[in-house]
Amino acid sequence: MEKFIIEGGVPLHGEVTPAGNKNAVLPLLAACLLTDEPVILHNVPNILDVRNMRALLQSLGVEFNQIAESSWSIQAKQIRPADLDPDLCRKIRASILLAGPMTARAGELRLPPPGGDVIGRRRVDTHLLALRKLGAQAIYDRNFIFQAPNGLTAADILLDEASVTGTENAIMAAVLAKGTTTLRNAASEPHIQELCHFLNLLGAQIEDIGSNTLHITGVPKLHGGEFTVGPDYLEVVSFIGAAVMTHGSIRIRNAGPQYLDMVRLVMERMGVEWLVEDQDIIVPAQQRLEIEPDLGGAIPEIKVMPWPAFPSDLVSIAIVIATQSRGSMLFHDWMYPSRMFFTDKLVGMGAQIVLCDPHRVIIQGPTQLYGEKMESPDIRAGMALVLAALSAQGRSVIRNIGQIDRGYEKVDQKLAALGAKIQRETE
Repeated sequence: MEKFIIEGGVPLHGEVTPAGNKNAVLPLLAACLLTDEPVILHNVPNILDVRNMRALLQSLGVEFNQIAESSWSIQAKQIRPADLDPDLCRKIRASILLAGPMTARAGELRLPPPGGDVIGRRRVDTHLLALRKLGAQAIYDRNFIFQAPNGLTAADILLDEASVTGTENAIMAAVLAKGTTTLRNAASEPHIQELCHFLNLLGAQIEDIGSNTLHITGVPKLHGGEFTVGPDYLEVVSFIGAAVMTHGSIRIRNAGPQYLDMVRLVMERMGVEWLVEDQDIIVPAQQRLEIEPDLGGAIPEIKVMPWPAFPSDLVSIAIVIATQSRGSMLFHDWMYPSRMFFTDKLVGMGAQIVLCDPHRVIIQGPTQLYGEKMESPDIRAGMALVLAALSAQGRSVIRNIGQIDRGYEKVDQKLAALGAKIQRETE
């Protein structure tokens, strides 16, 4: 098992380029199952979740060729339902994304339960609802069994929640279904929009991309194509946080600032600002770091909501930044009952945090953080702990960093290039 050793208190300076969006590339890889022609993907991040998804697809008969450092040629010429490795499925939540394309193209899939972050119960009911509406049989008997021997038929689908992966599965299944599908209460995150643009590039007919109602006209088959994965806005915000926490100044190249409007609003309420130059973000060293109260001096509440509101995946980063901002702030993540549990590690570092219930915390800042020994519970909390350690006085040790490696490509190397004192060691 590997760990990070971090000496805090060093301001970051320099330039950094984020990797491709993990949450975009995983459904894009799954979507390659929908065509028997070659697909070329660029800007693919070399992270654990991507490698696990590649292994799952290879077991279904998909061929991969690496043509450059971050570019793959992928062809699902002959695919076959296979006994997927249960241990591999448990390592990656995105294994559920195989259900839609495999049912659409091969007519069947047997899928062990998906895993991923331990942040609470994550429903798959929405996936089953969508696929059943399209005419598939979806059964759960310790494993998921999806069958559509006669193909899929278009339907009017109202999702019971705006699930990101549920929306992605429904889209991938509907592009080959007979007729026109209306998908309502669809999630609209940037990575879903990327998936839609990618599928249209391959010959799909998806309209009203970026809205919560999609119209998808099924086509007999898709062809090949070439696509570049966009930047990971979660990684971009993590680097913004790293600069703020260390009172450093950095430039983030190709940051996709068009995706960060709501994040910017929330960060401004904590006294964090940045500049935009074309596709670059510049984080200045001097930050106000003062929480703006609500009308009448009330404690402001930051509540996660579906896109385009503030995303759940960034609440851990925002909490850490709030520990260095003057004032009080309430964070509310109603989606995941274990998301906030990492805050006890911040309390151990000196932060003033009240865990009100599994979903809400109140932060009082600013506080001096001190180095501590910790374990990373999930991807986003793990990165938040890295930011805290960069800011802390003294040495911190973060174990179980495989969780961080699942979502961040070479994060220690990128931080070290900015001047951080961070080392990776094997225990």
